[in-house]
Amino acid sequence: MIKKILIALAVLFIGLIALILMQPNEFSLSRSTIIAAPPLPIFNQVNHLKSWGAWSPWAELDPDSQVTFAGPESGKGAIFKWSGNNEVGEGSQEIIESRSPELVRIQLTFIRPFAGTNETQFTFQPEGANTRVTWTMSGKQNFFAKCLSLVIHCEAMLGPTFDEGLANLKRVVESKPQS
Repeated sequence: MIKKILIALAVLFIGLIALILMQPNEFSLSRSTIIAAPPLPIFNQVNHLKSWGAWSPWAELDPDSQVTFAGPESGKGAIFKWSGNNEVGEGSQEIIESRSPELVRIQLTFIRPFAGTNETQFTFQPEGANTRVTWTMSGKQNFFAKCLSLVIHCEAMLGPTFDEGLANLKRVVESKPQS
């Protein structure tokens, strides 16, 4: 009887490992919104990392988070580092590509609660007098991330936060007079 239980547990364990290994090696999450402004003022809000405090959904999670900036004020090479509570963790982001007014690409490095490196991209597409802003995050999934993806889907975990950030960005940009 014990032998049958052990065999059944081994089969279940092997099945679980196989299920984990079959999860995608990469993930991608993308959200977009329409902002009633031309691309340049929106691009400038994203391209200038010190402006993120006005619209980033993570800024609200820990107002006491320690932040530092390095490199140029904006554009390629601008760096933002943070260390905060368990909700925001610790990490940095560096702008690795900046093409005004169409693209900002960022390398996002997490130290805690989980170490990892992802890429974030913002694109700005004119649509008449408005702009479609698309915020995308993508990265590789290690074994641990694949395990987590079985119970916590990236879309469900981060999608609402991206929606909130885009809504905040929209509010900030649309509240400023456009020239």
